[in-house]
Amino acid sequence: MSNVRKLAPGQVADVTLVLEGTYPYVSGGVSSWVHQIIKGLPEIKFSLVFIGSAPDKYEKIRYALPPNVVHLEEHYLSETPKFERIVKERGDAEFYQRSDVLHAAFKGGDPYDIGIALENVASMLLTEPARHEHDFLFSELSWESILAKYHDRAPDRSFLDYFWSIRSMHGPMFIAAKAAARVPPSRVFHVISTGFAGFLAMLLAKARKKPLILTEHGIYTKERRIELLQANWVKDDENNPAGIGFFRQSWIRYFELLAKMTYAAANPIVALYEGNRTRQIADGADPSRTMVVPNGIDLERFAPLRQQREAKVPKVLGLVGRVVPIKDIKTFVRAMKIVSQAIPDVEGWIVGPEGEDPTYARECKDLATSLGLDGIVKFLGFQKVEDILPKLGINVLTSISEAQPLSILEGFAAGIPSVASDVGCCAELIHGVGPEDEALGSAGAIVPIADPEATARACVALLRDEKAWFQAQRAAVERVETHYTQTQMIDRYRHLYSQALAAAEARERARRV
Repeated sequence: MSNVRKLAPGQVADVTLVLEGTYPYVSGGVSSWVHQIIKGLPEIKFSLVFIGSAPDKYEKIRYALPPNVVHLEEHYLSETPKFERIVKERGDAEFYQRSDVLHAAFKGGDPYDIGIALENVASMLLTEPARHEHDFLFSELSWESILAKYHDRAPDRSFLDYFWSIRSMHGPMFIAAKAAARVPPSRVFHVISTGFAGFLAMLLAKARKKPLILTEHGIYTKERRIELLQANWVKDDENNPAGIGFFRQSWIRYFELLAKMTYAAANPIVALYEGNRTRQIADGADPSRTMVVPNGIDLERFAPLRQQREAKVPKVLGLVGRVVPIKDIKTFVRAMKIVSQAIPDVEGWIVGPEGEDPTYARECKDLATSLGLDGIVKFLGFQKVEDILPKLGINVLTSISEAQPLSILEGFAAGIPSVASDVGCCAELIHGVGPEDEALGSAGAIVPIADPEATARACVALLRDEKAWFQAQRAAVERVETHYTQTQMIDRYRHLYSQALAAAEARERARRV
């Protein structure tokens, strides 16, 4: 690909961004945020390390990479290791001893103990990742470790199911370790989630003794939990049909442990709003390392869109987002059925890529057809938001999980009120935080999660009451211009990077001495 760049030998990136399933191959809120940060800090040389599920899931780069992106590389979790099977091999006893200390540290829960244990494991794993992967797959010590944990944790479950679950969990971790061994030099690492990207970034920071910044938009463990509770590929637990089965719970704990590893290595740990910061602490983050930096909107890009709006409020409801289950597109479609009965000439636009989950996208389209909404609900695919926002009357968000949605803030800047499900900090965005912000008024309405009727009622009420709509518009514009500007956000990250780069330089001077 013409956009792919490689760091020249001897060069060092200022900041390496570690990205899982987002920028620059997937459009959406997180990717837009990454692009904002890179463009807003032209003095920083960025390297990009992308982790994806499989190469065929990401057809092309969705963004024109700014000139200060000096390196881009990709790694895929579908990679299959190729080893000649060894019938008998004892394995590296020291590595398994360090691994046992790490598991004990997780049980204790002290971030300092976890950090030390992680450093000891990471330094060995990154030195010879392929050898340790081979060890895990074929050595006697690995077999003995798995067997002992099975008898301790799951003696009444199928050993074959337990064995292959453990194999499946560790495979991506070795892929991340092999990737980390190839990542070029960087002064600072910045990861945009926990999960596999967080694990890779933790390895890099610990083994290379470099600062690591973590910014979480949504809480990764929460979103994986939602997916796992719905997943049909996880074996159901016949011993516990009424609750969360053993294997499903094991996968949930697995992602919780990946988060704890990332939290133990990162400083600072950034959330978009106070509610997520509290969740990070509950999940194991050291409170002294946590902080809040809200999203920010490029007013120069979106404010002019207000002049493109018609005098009357358009009878168009728009949902701007990926067509995936976590965005709960089906609730929007069902709400449109109710809205169309009250306002016959209304339209509902779903604006976002459909390639991430084609099966779900097909189900959403079939639902619209079954409800008689062909021609009313329109799936527009990926579009430039500047072309769409001036034509919307209400910006609708029906997600079952969000943090601080950029789509709402972009809509505010373009002069569009929002009806949003009660997730993340949507209520704060709509109604304000604290007396001064709340005095600006409501910029729309908050409705319960997965409630088509409440969503429809709120939309109908706004469309039928132009006075209320224009009051909501004024509140939206004032709120975003006061509290959520790109300038504010970029200045905060410039300061964070400056601190991290200074810390990296101090470590390097100390090492040379």
